[in-house]
Amino acid sequence: YEVPVLVNVVGHSVREYAEVAARLDGVEGVAGLELNISCPNVEACMIFGSTPEGAAEVVRAVRERTGLTLITKLSPNTGDIIGIAQAAVDAGSDALSLINTLLGTAIDPWKRKFRLANITGGLSGPAVKPIALKMVYYVCLAVDVPIIGMGGIMNATDAVEFLLAGARAVAVGTASFVNPMAAVEIIDGIEHYLDSMAIGDVNNIIGTVGQ
Repeated sequence: YEVPVLVNVVGHSVREYAEVAARLDGVEGVAGLELNISCPNVEACMIFGSTPEGAAEVVRAVRERTGLTLITKLSPNTGDIIGIAQAAVDAGSDALSLINTLLGTAIDPWKRKFRLANITGGLSGPAVKPIALKMVYYVCLAVDVPIIGMGGIMNATDAVEFLLAGARAVAVGTASFVNPMAAVEIIDGIEHYLDSMAIGDVNNIIGTVGQ
């Protein structure tokens, strides 16, 4: 399939991120890297994405090893997502994607044990959408790079909300596990929305909430 391939990169150290980036630099078919500094299932990864300094360190190290487009994936599990976003951009990130999953847990009341081996794990799906939408909106106001919005997008209406908030693209995750055709149906739904609103170009709705 002739589509751009974006490789999601996660590591346990700054050196690992940089090494993977260097090995992928110039590989045919790879259009860019998404630096996952916010995976809730990898403890070291969470540390990198929880502070502006940690985010900047990873992005800067990767930027020195590759000329590929860099997208930094941000965590909602922080009190300073705007500061982290700005630090990633200042260190060389070409775009940002947000949000990754929220930390949560689950307990089996009959066994009186946690259901997850790590105790905590990532919560995704429609429950996180309002939080994701808010964070995308405020990060879009704060930085001057493209944003990929994600978090609870289940249908075209959800996707349009993220575009109105300022995202220039959206990503569909959990919905695809429920319905493998979700992304295709969402694309069709966005086109239907634009037609119904007599809007000829999707770019004309980007960041127009409140206008």
